[in-house]
Amino acid sequence: MSQLTHEIRETARGLLRDGKVQVVIGYECGSLPLRSRPCFIRKEKDVEQLVWNSFCEPSLPRYLPKRKGSVAIIAKGCDSRALVELIKENQITREHLTILGVPCEGMVDRRRIESDIGHEPIINVEEKGGNLIVRTSNSEKTLTRKEYLYDHCMVCTHPVPVVYDVLLGQPQGLKGSNDTFSDVEDFSSLSPEKRWAFLEHEVQKCIRCYACRNACPMCYCPECFVDASRPQWVGKSTELSDTMIFHLVRAFHLAGRCVGCGACEQACPMGVDIRKLNRKLQKDVTDLFHYESGCSLEEITPLATFRTDDPEPCMVEP
Repeated sequence: MSQLTHEIRETARGLLRDGKVQVVIGYECGSLPLRSRPCFIRKEKDVEQLVWNSFCEPSLPRYLPKRKGSVAIIAKGCDSRALVELIKENQITREHLTILGVPCEGMVDRRRIESDIGHEPIINVEEKGGNLIVRTSNSEKTLTRKEYLYDHCMVCTHPVPVVYDVLLGQPQGLKGSNDTFSDVEDFSSLSPEKRWAFLEHEVQKCIRCYACRNACPMCYCPECFVDASRPQWVGKSTELSDTMIFHLVRAFHLAGRCVGCGACEQACPMGVDIRKLNRKLQKDVTDLFHYESGCSLEEITPLATFRTDDPEPCMVEP
């Protein structure tokens, strides 16, 4: 990680020094252990703020739509796929973007670490090999890094960025998962009543903070349908029906666009299993249209195409 941090800093320094970009969007250490946060580097002397570690989880493409000027951005595999979709949707001008690709071995779920450590405040975390050394005021605990990865990182199919201008680090031997959607298969095997009961149970936790929407790189509408008042599509309350409509419609808006970065799940303060619904639609798009989002700048998103031989089972088999 320290070598990769050095490469990121030196590359950013060169881009700013040569005037190739106006800002470098990357990560810096957060104010608390186990946290890294987005940062915007505009001066060469500030590149030392940039870091790379197991907690660089926020989705940086979220900050790009409609941004003016030349920009460099640190991109993990999932981030690069989001960039591909944003470019195809004309939210980013490719010519003004420098993508610094970073091979990713997965991000660590800090909540699981905090749960295992207990109530002791964590002072710092050191990454050593495949381990995380977590220190509190009274103890030191060594954890196996791989056991604390986010679930979406465990099924990541593209740990190496699919598009980049500069590839940093060593991608050799880093292979993506053969994602079989086994979790979605289990969900799909349930009866409609049980699937609906599962969704109701999860959605009841939601407090309508919209953190999932605000963290998602593909949610960039100037006005979300839930905020519209003329006409008003959905109520503003936390009634189950209103909240369910928000999550269902948002999931359909992401069909064929979601890249599985997990930003929504990471941002949710209530632990709502938002990912299940998104992955179900992701699987459906893969099965019906043989399309994997964010993998090709040339391939058109299924919902933006028309084929006369589309099966359209929802119309012929209501």
